[in-house]
Amino acid sequence: MRRPAWVIMTYAILLLLAVAMALPNFISTDMRDRLPSWISSDTVPLGLDLQGGAHLLLAVDRGDLASARLAELRQMLVAEMRAQNLPQAKIQLDGTELTVPGTASLLSAVQATAHGTPGVPSDFTVALTDGVLHLALTDAGLDRAATEAADGSLEVIRHRVDQVGVTEPVISRVGKDRVLVQMPGVEDPAELRALLGSTAKMSFQMVASGPGPGVSLLPMRDGSDKLPVEDHVALSGDRLKSAASGFEPKTGRPMVSFSFDRQGSAVFSEITAANIGRRFAVVLDGEVLTAPVIQQAIPGGQGQITGNFTPQEAQTLAVLLTSGALPATLDVIEERSVGAALGADSVRAGLVTGVIGLGLVVAMMVGLYGAWGLLASSVLGLNVMLTLSALGFLGATLTLPGIAGIILCLGIAVDSNILIFSRIREETAKGAVAIKALTLGYGRAWATILDANITTLLAMVLLFMFGAGAIRGFAVTMSLGIVISMFTSVALMRFMMEGVVRRRKLKRLEIRPLIGSVPKPGKFSFMRRGRLALAVSAVLSVGSLAMLVMPGPNLGIDFTGGVQMVLHSDAPVPLSDLRERLATEVPGDASLQAFDTPNEALIRVQGQAGQATVAAVEHVANQLIPDAVFKQIDLVGPTISGELATTGLLALGLAVLAMLVYIWIRFEWHFAAGAIVVLFLDVTKTFGVIALLGWEVNLTTIIALLTLIGYSVNDKVVVYDRIREQLATDSGAPLAEVIDRSLNQVLARCIFTSGTTLMAILPMAIWGGPAVAGFAWPMIAGVTIATASSLFVAGPVLAWLARRNNATILHQVLHSPS
Repeated sequence: MRRPAWVIMTYAILLLLAVAMALPNFISTDMRDRLPSWISSDTVPLGLDLQGGAHLLLAVDRGDLASARLAELRQMLVAEMRAQNLPQAKIQLDGTELTVPGTASLLSAVQATAHGTPGVPSDFTVALTDGVLHLALTDAGLDRAATEAADGSLEVIRHRVDQVGVTEPVISRVGKDRVLVQMPGVEDPAELRALLGSTAKMSFQMVASGPGPGVSLLPMRDGSDKLPVEDHVALSGDRLKSAASGFEPKTGRPMVSFSFDRQGSAVFSEITAANIGRRFAVVLDGEVLTAPVIQQAIPGGQGQITGNFTPQEAQTLAVLLTSGALPATLDVIEERSVGAALGADSVRAGLVTGVIGLGLVVAMMVGLYGAWGLLASSVLGLNVMLTLSALGFLGATLTLPGIAGIILCLGIAVDSNILIFSRIREETAKGAVAIKALTLGYGRAWATILDANITTLLAMVLLFMFGAGAIRGFAVTMSLGIVISMFTSVALMRFMMEGVVRRRKLKRLEIRPLIGSVPKPGKFSFMRRGRLALAVSAVLSVGSLAMLVMPGPNLGIDFTGGVQMVLHSDAPVPLSDLRERLATEVPGDASLQAFDTPNEALIRVQGQAGQATVAAVEHVANQLIPDAVFKQIDLVGPTISGELATTGLLALGLAVLAMLVYIWIRFEWHFAAGAIVVLFLDVTKTFGVIALLGWEVNLTTIIALLTLIGYSVNDKVVVYDRIREQLATDSGAPLAEVIDRSLNQVLARCIFTSGTTLMAILPMAIWGGPAVAGFAWPMIAGVTIATASSLFVAGPVLAWLARRNNATILHQVLHSPS
């Protein structure tokens, strides 16, 4: 069928636009800036792991929030008791509940406060029992307070980040009580970590003569001593108008100067006039910054904070005071930072592995299919361009896993071409003329291509739904790549092949390999060895499950929580000295190992590690190695690690369920049940390889396993589709014979597809660096296992299920829609 001219023109215009949109991604930033904005506006932005920067996920500290709310309730109780001239009884604290001897009048006053806003649930409950008033915080109230605190923190954080000059930061709400901060180009996130994690609640309080009622011992920020400070706040930091860092004129030491607003200036003047000769403490988040002696009254409302500050600390303090206090304490529950140099290395590694992978795939396609393989390979380059254009149009960010997804799509994309070429060869062998062989080949391959790609897309959709950050980026890239490959391999490639056939007036459509001839399907008896293959596969899976118990998987910090840091030095890292210092000075289970080169080391602290752990590791490393630079820092709190483990397992389970439901609908229950069994055997053996070789299990591994599940089911769909087709064609043949004939027909396709996929992945495993290698090696193991099971295990499992249920699959096939 000849295509109308308007269809051809539409194809040409769309492809030219897509290529034009993708081209700016391949030129330097300087050259891109010279182009008109409408040309470069859809350039794909690079993720932090490629351009360098810091990713911090902050969560409202609910314990601190509850303490603050209880303190407010205590003050409210005291005020009400004074207003009613009630005896000042001691208020007891029990968890999130306050108790105090009360009366009916006190109960009524507190209830009026509790239900002050109509239609809004109370933040606390109040009850009078046996003369005791009980006030308890509610979960709904804490949830609402946490949400409000997260909302109120956005502007404070944005102001703090802007003050330190971070370009194009991304600050957004995540969930009910979390704030995500992404800062490109940040080399060392330690300062920003302290900047964002500090509540910055500042107050001015008098230093007491000694311990006593209404006095607390507060630590000095430099750790030198503790001071008895009156609990009464003489002047709140809310009255600060401005703050700036500078240097003392006489000593040259860093300092912070500040000034109050009009009301604050008046109060400050009164305090200093009335307390000459006493120490006046400047308190920040429960620590005393400085406590100078008041020498004279200060009427101007201006002052200075001095201490053992570095210039950076003085600047950070000034920013904190200027931007104001956070509504509640924010904890850094996840941090992932990458230095710009490491990001550039990742881009370079991605380009190198991509070019090598593409070259290997092209070489294999040309070797297997000659000139037609070269034509199909030319479409692969277009596939990459279209994927980049789609990413830019959607505004998606390209991450390192995303590059891995593009490379993997190169291997998967040729599967459609391999299926189509195999079908065309079969039709040509039956005597069909060129255009008929082309039409029938595409027609017979389309259903298999659709089923195989939809199963993989289902896995990617679930990965996007339950993943976050780079995982979602991988899912988006893979999904776009799969959809685009279906267009390029089926629609575009068919159009090009039809054009060649018609222009050359070919009578027969021969798709010959570059060297040799096309072998005919063999007569290897897979079913004769089926029981042995099934037994071996089952034994290996049982052994793999045993290895998951002993020695067990090597879980990374994504699932255990902790800190992982990559240290770089200009000289070789003294591993033994550093290991000894980490063991004695860093809390937690710290481990150290060489990383990539002698000048680099991987430091890992697993368990309940947090910001203090990162600071302790940085302190030890800087003391021992003055030029130490941390190229990468990953901090995963226990809350996040638990969520990652839960969502990872949930995504795996739902992906399997969704794909099997699809197979059940498209095929029959025998095929779906067979896919369940074989997929279980594939995944368990892959887990066994991971445990045996001690590969780390982290989020990258979950990505690899989800991708592998899609690939494995894809492979089984191709095999089962051919078996179903042969059963419908030859209804009188024994099932074992039909399975053997079908497996011999798809043998070349299975080997060729796994070969091209492995050619695309292998460079990632060898040259892609640790982050990508953690994805590539499990994929290599899984693809190998999945291909072997498709040929040797899938058929015997299907036959066994048919025998167990005393039914013939042939009857199911002939009486069900296909």
